[in-house]
Amino acid sequence: MKTTPEHDERIAKMSFASVYPHYVTKVERKGRTKEELHQVIEWLTGFNDKMIQELIDEKVSFETFFQKATINPGASLVTGVICGYRVEEIENPLTQKARYLDKLVDELAKGRKMEKILRR
Repeated sequence: MKTTPEHDERIAKMSFASVYPHYVTKVERKGRTKEELHQVIEWLTGFNDKMIQELIDEKVSFETFFQKATINPGASLVTGVICGYRVEEIENPLTQKARYLDKLVDELAKGRKMEKILRR
């Protein structure tokens, strides 16, 4: 399934701060912790707890969020379907990174072992 330019633009402009509480709710509802969520975000982006909070406070867009990130080389190992899109086939790099994050959060919420989520 191919993303549209409008879809890509919407993701780019969306603020990380607006989505973050949904990530926390999703993982905590399934018995996982905010600390585990931060571990997943840090693995993908290189952001520690302090930096994550600063980005939330600044209400940065996903575009800025991923511009500042140092994407883990193992991110390309994140595969599968999220939100109706196969992440490894998404052509827009920013949209793909956002969907990598969505996929990792989904795996965490589904109870997958941390070693597998972090592709170790």
